[in-house]
Amino acid sequence: MHIDIVSVFPEYFDVLNLSLFGKAQDKGLIEVHSHNLRDWTHDVHHSVDDTPVGGGAGMVMKPEVWAECLDELLGLDAMNQQVSGQDVPAHKNSVTDSRTSESQPSTVASQTEKPTENPISGDSCPASSVVHDETMGNRPVLIFPNPIRSPSSTQRDATDLSGARHLIFGCGRYEGYDARIPDYYRSQGIDVREYSIGDYVLNGGEVATSVMLEAITRLLPGFMGNPDSIVEESYTGGNALLEHRQYTRPATWRGLSVPDILLSGDHGKVDRFRRDEALQRTSQIRPDLIERLDCRSLDKADRKMLMSLGWEVSGNTPRRLHK
Repeated sequence: MHIDIVSVFPEYFDVLNLSLFGKAQDKGLIEVHSHNLRDWTHDVHHSVDDTPVGGGAGMVMKPEVWAECLDELLGLDAMNQQVSGQDVPAHKNSVTDSRTSESQPSTVASQTEKPTENPISGDSCPASSVVHDETMGNRPVLIFPNPIRSPSSTQRDATDLSGARHLIFGCGRYEGYDARIPDYYRSQGIDVREYSIGDYVLNGGEVATSVMLEAITRLLPGFMGNPDSIVEESYTGGNALLEHRQYTRPATWRGLSVPDILLSGDHGKVDRFRRDEALQRTSQIRPDLIERLDCRSLDKADRKMLMSLGWEVSGNTPRRLHK
C-alpha cells in the first residue's frame, strides 16, 4: 500500500516509524511519504491560508496551493500534460520518510470515471477474512479528516480502505480547507472521502489521519505478528459485538481473581463464557450494536442470553422489551 500524507507539519508523522507500523514499512508492506504543503507555495512567506470570504475569525486553507500538490500526487498534472502536449516540470517536494526511495505508483484517474460512493454504514467485515476490493485497482483514494461530518470512520471503513493500493490524506488546519477542494476532485472522477473520528474539534487533521491509518493498515495481511489477534476484537465481524474482558497471570491479584471458568481447561465452556460476556457488555454499553444483530445467525445459547438481558429475538433483529 502506498500512502501519501499532506500536512503543514509533516514531521508529526515521524511517529509512523515506530512499532508495528515501522516494521511494516521495513518489510515493504506499506510505503509512506509525508509532504509539506508549503513546498507547493510560490510566495516568500510560503502562505497556505487566507481570510474567509464573507468575513469571520480564523484563516482558511487556499485551494490553489492544495490543487498544485494534489494534482501532482494524483497524477493529474501528468495527465494534463499528455492532453495538452506541454512539458510540465516535476515538482521537487519534501518527503520526511527516509525508509524508502522507491518511485510512486501510477495513479492517474480517468476523468470520465464516476466517483465511488462512500460506504460509511453497516456492519463490519470479519477481520479474519478481509477481502480486498480488487475493483479499486490502482485508483487513489483521497481522504480529508473533517469534524463536521457525522462520526463515520468505522471498522467497516477501515476494512474497505485496507483494499486500496494508494491512499492520500489531506490534513487541514486553521478553519479548515476551502470547501471547493473535495468538490473539484470528485468532479474529476477521484474517489474523495471525508471522515470524522468523533464529535469534537482538533487543531488539525494529523491526529485523525494517524488514527485512521492505524485502523486501516493493521488489517493488511502480514501487518500483525499473529493475525488471529484481530479476529475477536470489538466491532469485528458481520455481527459486531464488544470484546469480552481479558486477563493474564497471576490468577489472583490484589484480592481480585480471574473467573474460575477460564482456568478450567474446558475450551467449549470458555468460549461460551466469553461469548456471553461479549453479549452482556455490548447490551450494557452499546445496545445499538445489539439492535443491528441478525437473529438468524444467533445460536440457541445466544438467544437465551439476550432474552435474559431483556431482548426480544423472534424477529429479524433484536428488540429491547423495556427501555
